[in-house]
Amino acid sequence: MIDLEHHDIKYLPGVGPQRAKVLGDELQIHTLHDLLYTFPYKHIDRTRLYYIHELTGDMPYVQIRGQILSFETEGEGRKRRLVAHFTDGQGLVELVWFNGLKYVTSAYKVRTDYVVFGRPSVFNGRINLVHPDIDPADSLHLNSMGLQPYYNTTEKMKRAGLNSRSLEHFTTTLFEKIDFVIPETLPGYLVSSLHLVSLDEALRHAHYPTCAEDLRKAQFRLKFEELFYIQLNIIRYARDRRQKYRGYVFARVGSLFHEFYERHLPFELTGAQKRVIREIRQDMGCGRQMNRLLQGDVGSGKTLVALMSMLIALDNDFQACIMAPTEILAEQHFGTFRKMLDGLPVRVELLTGTVKGKRRKEVLEGLEHGDVHVLVGTHAVLEDTVVFKSLGMVVIDEQHRFGVAQRARLWKKSGNPPHVLVMTATPIPRTLAMTLYGDLEVSVIDELPPGRKSIQTVHQFDNRRESLYRMMRGQLGEGRQVYVVYPLIKESEKMDIKNLEEGYEQLCRALPEYRISRVHGKMKPAEKEAEMQAFVSGETQILVATTVIEVGVNVPNASVMVIENAERFGLAQLHQLRGRVGRGADQSYCILVTRYQLSADTRKRIQIMTETNDGFEIAEADLKLRGPGDLEGTQQSGLAFNLRLADLARDGQILQLARDTAEKVLDEDPYCAAEKNQVMWKQLEKLRKTLVDWSAIS
Repeated sequence: MIDLEHHDIKYLPGVGPQRAKVLGDELQIHTLHDLLYTFPYKHIDRTRLYYIHELTGDMPYVQIRGQILSFETEGEGRKRRLVAHFTDGQGLVELVWFNGLKYVTSAYKVRTDYVVFGRPSVFNGRINLVHPDIDPADSLHLNSMGLQPYYNTTEKMKRAGLNSRSLEHFTTTLFEKIDFVIPETLPGYLVSSLHLVSLDEALRHAHYPTCAEDLRKAQFRLKFEELFYIQLNIIRYARDRRQKYRGYVFARVGSLFHEFYERHLPFELTGAQKRVIREIRQDMGCGRQMNRLLQGDVGSGKTLVALMSMLIALDNDFQACIMAPTEILAEQHFGTFRKMLDGLPVRVELLTGTVKGKRRKEVLEGLEHGDVHVLVGTHAVLEDTVVFKSLGMVVIDEQHRFGVAQRARLWKKSGNPPHVLVMTATPIPRTLAMTLYGDLEVSVIDELPPGRKSIQTVHQFDNRRESLYRMMRGQLGEGRQVYVVYPLIKESEKMDIKNLEEGYEQLCRALPEYRISRVHGKMKPAEKEAEMQAFVSGETQILVATTVIEVGVNVPNASVMVIENAERFGLAQLHQLRGRVGRGADQSYCILVTRYQLSADTRKRIQIMTETNDGFEIAEADLKLRGPGDLEGTQQSGLAFNLRLADLARDGQILQLARDTAEKVLDEDPYCAAEKNQVMWKQLEKLRKTLVDWSAIS
């Protein structure tokens, strides 16, 4: 029996050392096992032949049988193309090539029977197939081809002569070599109770199904297994940690919490905030270390919940710390906490990279002696010189901006691991949260504070500037302020700053009676800070900025967010930017400015933004449109594991089944000792090398 996991791909007939290097570099295919688990991204039914008169421009891939009548070259230079006039005896269609013209005319002959396979399109009112696959008709046994697999390839692979057909050839050769039943990786009782096909059948039919039902069953089995082992790993770790780390017991809610609640609360808590505080209080009093994710849309009141939770730590004679990803956000929290806690015997200090000298020394000494009760900081908090007397609670804001190792370092600043509350303002779809944060308890603030009005979002084309300026002038005339944000992509930074500068000059001409701040990443920090503060204080009425800087300053008076080139932003980013307005009691507006020509996906994104303010609805839509690799929770950090086949946007039901099954297995076999599960525990240990290290997550 071949050892699939260790058999080098270069020894597979037809591959060799050079092709093996390309496969390894481009698709991470190093062994026969890697090739076996490199699945087709689609299958095409090769059993049906169409007549040319049946073809339309909106059909998927089709195949037709007939003969080439003649070749014709059209155009000159780069616009040169080769057209073959093809007939099946009942109709005519054009086959078109833009490159490889010499090869085509030498490889294919007129008046010879071929089967042509491609996607129909319409050009100048005529149906054509661009760069189709062509095979001699007598070489194909269409009925036996069934569903033909199509594999992802890269430009580098194509240059090396490796295309989807090459991978198809390699997998066919591989299955010819595997003349044994591929061993099971799931316990037999799970395979039978869940009515799954065997692993051997699933792998063979995932590449070469004989019908659509075979493909569905194969993919279900493989997706389930993929998600099951991820969930099993997460849940087992979470249970182990709950037993291992006891956590501090915050047994009382004392005078600081009660006095703040009764006398200092800026507004009545929403029902959602009260529910989340109860969940946090229960966690911190039960003797286990709290590890909770707090989700809430921009402006939902997460910071207030975090502050009240930290007061519980203070009431139990412990210190608390909140860590923010940027100095601007840390300073914002510091100012908010100082204002809210004014009059209470609580010392709040700020520690960032710019806090130096005598001031830094005072803060560090205060922490070590216990005189500083709440520390607000950035990554500076992680430094070894920062020593707490008794750190009992840590709040991590915008958690996706901190690496796993950075968060874990906070644990070491306390005898027992402190209680941890991680917060995110970007709603995470349920399926993604279950997978990325499956070992964390999740709290959701799904209400906005009373008095907040829903932001009105409008889509406007960039050729209607006068209408946009009238709207801005109306809001500015009422004493409000306006953000104007331009996209920034590193590869075209100069172009983007030019866009910003041109936009700034245009606004100066259009609205000369108002003062405008301008901020972008090429400015010196002091200059940038001065411009930002001018807007915060109301000295300037318009802030023109790129997204390279943190525009998350809290300016309740700002009522308009204009997003230029909105087509270049993802849904999550658009929603985050929109959340910069609507922080006061006044009606706020978000204007999405785009060019007229938009792709179908972009139009869908803009439509979603104009129809809903619900961050969770937007996050679910974003997951379906772009996939998990591009989402906020994932955009900065990436998925910590590779999903080969499962899709978190579309396989929510399979994920739920996988999680429920993993829970049941661990309930019945908590110590991983049952003989019937040994194949499963061995497989999990093997997979742990490619899964995220959940033990480091806080």
